[in-house]
Amino acid sequence: MPRLSRRQFLKLTAASAAGAAVAGNGFFIFPDHEALAASDAPEEVKYSHCVMCNHGPRCGMKLILKEGKIYRVEKREDYPNTLLCAKGIAALQEIYEPDRLLYPMKRTTPKGSDDPKWERISWDEALETIAEKLNAIKAEYGAEKVLFMTGDPKEPRSAVQRLAFTFGSPNMGTESSTCYKATELATKLLYGPEWFTASSLATGSGPTPGKTKVCIIWGNNPPWSSPFSYNGMKNGQESGTVKYIVVDPRITPTVHAFADVHLQIRPGTDGALALCFANALIENDAYDKDFVENWTHGFEEYAAYASEFTTAKTAEICQIPEETLQAAIDILLTEGSPIVCKSSAAFPHHTNGINNYRAIMSLIPLTGSLDVPGGLKIADEPLNFDEWQMTFEFARSSDLLPELDHLRVDREYFPVWADTDQQGSVQLNRIPEYVETGAIKACVMFGGNAMMWPQSHLYQEAFQKMDFCVAADFYIRPWTHNYVDMVLPAAMSWERSCPLTVFGRKIFLREPVVEPAGEARSDYRICCDIGTALGYSEEFWGGGEKSEENCIRESLRHLKVDTPITYEDLKAASPAPVEVPLKGEPQDKKYEKGLLREDGQPGFTTPTGKVEFVSEILREHGFDPLPTYNEPVQSPISTPDVYAEYPLIMNSGNRVPMYTHSKERNLPWLNQFMPEPIIRLNPEDAAERELKNGDMVKVTSPYGELTAKLEISVMIKKGVIDMFHGWEKANVNELVSRDFDPISGFPPYKEGLCQVAKA
Repeated sequence: MPRLSRRQFLKLTAASAAGAAVAGNGFFIFPDHEALAASDAPEEVKYSHCVMCNHGPRCGMKLILKEGKIYRVEKREDYPNTLLCAKGIAALQEIYEPDRLLYPMKRTTPKGSDDPKWERISWDEALETIAEKLNAIKAEYGAEKVLFMTGDPKEPRSAVQRLAFTFGSPNMGTESSTCYKATELATKLLYGPEWFTASSLATGSGPTPGKTKVCIIWGNNPPWSSPFSYNGMKNGQESGTVKYIVVDPRITPTVHAFADVHLQIRPGTDGALALCFANALIENDAYDKDFVENWTHGFEEYAAYASEFTTAKTAEICQIPEETLQAAIDILLTEGSPIVCKSSAAFPHHTNGINNYRAIMSLIPLTGSLDVPGGLKIADEPLNFDEWQMTFEFARSSDLLPELDHLRVDREYFPVWADTDQQGSVQLNRIPEYVETGAIKACVMFGGNAMMWPQSHLYQEAFQKMDFCVAADFYIRPWTHNYVDMVLPAAMSWERSCPLTVFGRKIFLREPVVEPAGEARSDYRICCDIGTALGYSEEFWGGGEKSEENCIRESLRHLKVDTPITYEDLKAASPAPVEVPLKGEPQDKKYEKGLLREDGQPGFTTPTGKVEFVSEILREHGFDPLPTYNEPVQSPISTPDVYAEYPLIMNSGNRVPMYTHSKERNLPWLNQFMPEPIIRLNPEDAAERELKNGDMVKVTSPYGELTAKLEISVMIKKGVIDMFHGWEKANVNELVSRDFDPISGFPPYKEGLCQVAKA
């Protein structure tokens, strides 16, 4: 595989992002790339999108092929997202990676052996074995004893739900039980469990130029984590009407680009800061009295609690200079509303994460910034697609899940999570306990990764202890697959068509660009083939080569639009979309007009029908209904004895530009930018430990240790470390406690204590 220097690669990245052809610059990846470049074969142009980030952006791609191989990529014009970054270009290396998994494989040594000694098998044998194992467990113990789960890619979720619920198990979970779902849950506790409203508001938004007055960027770094949203932030800044408050323990590119005030907060104390903001707004009559009086519940109790968080007290809790905190408060008081908060999908990685996030997002209704121009908007007339662009009816979460819900494996541990989940996404963070108690005996996973959990070795052991475990993936990944019985080859993004690609009201059919490599099959086809093998041929259309088409047809059959849309309509329009027009005009303040509830009544879907500063759902489950602030379970304040031995706060899981979670480490074009695990430390902390840049250091916590290379950076707050996750040889999650937020079940990846010393 040809190697490119950093300079060459960055030049090519910039060229492709600008839409320039780069074929003449050595931008090839095949052993025969020179012959291919010189070939007189005609070029063929196809269109798709990128999934190298978290699938949500779906940045458009124009792909140029010769002799059936993709050899150049350019950004796709006239598409909702047109950015093409280094990760997108490096996707060429991923699809043609020589170590791809191409055939079904079964282990030939007992589980627990260091070497599975994989043996190639046929798809027929694989499907027959899966059906035999799962049906036997269903017959003896019940279908609910089988866990179905997805990691990355996230796209097969709807198909896996259909497979799980049809089989009879409600126990389908996703990696979002350590990522997005807690932000959604916090939003549901404010506005009600209705999913479309919660998903519109869960992670906030950037500003609307000319309308938004204040944008609080809270724990989010768009230049690295979501560059597709950076331009929107910049447009707000250039309008001259938006002030930016950035809350982050790091001095990030976002701080440099946008911050009028930067609050370099102690990790885990965000709830106190949000309550301080609320107190200042209420004390100074700078909140929306009309909205609060008519559309909120529990304001007096909330205001009384927030009054405890004075500027002086909060500055001490958060380790922010009082004058800096006051400068941020002054912006809120003088600029007025509407305001927006832009956060990250995985913000609540704290033991008090849900309440911290509730406190943050309560600032939106407090200032009357909900569903108004320049504030946080709720989608107009949302189509009935689920989270991953297939319909709820296709996923069968609407007809089968209610009958199975009482069998959820997570209800005993996290009942609030279970009760507010209407789609079917069990909390996976207690897998070791589920297996130990016999509640789970087998697992079917798509893109699973044992490193995603705290104390990862416990999850590896849990998969190993199961009666049967099968995984579908692009590669054999030892840190996960050494503990399973069988691995199935999954087709990559450009080799498949499911799910649909939906941007608002525009529906695109993503057609395959190339044939799947080897015997790889799309995740949707794998689900249909397994479902058929299990005895549900009718529900999965007999599986086979037309599985994806049949899934799309079934999803569209349930799409609730005035004029039905068919598979043929999408194919005829491709690569352009089919757009569903609004029935009426876009609406503001939809809560006033009965547009958020199935019964057509004004208000929200909370128990009180109002925005709940005091959550009646939490009260019903025995929790304090206020968005209370609690210290992290381990912190300089709550555990001073532990802090004496481990005097650094461990902030892990932040994004870097070249990788997404644990992905892309095997791609030479990206790996050259960060080839080995890095831990970042403030210069003062490094000097106190007599450490130099580039030293190999040992990072220890009460739960484990690892070795990584030191990078000294003023980006990092003194007393805090920063380490990216996903390194198999230096898995930072092994240092993290299993002290889960009792409401969401989320792990504390962005708090806890550690120490750093020279290795």
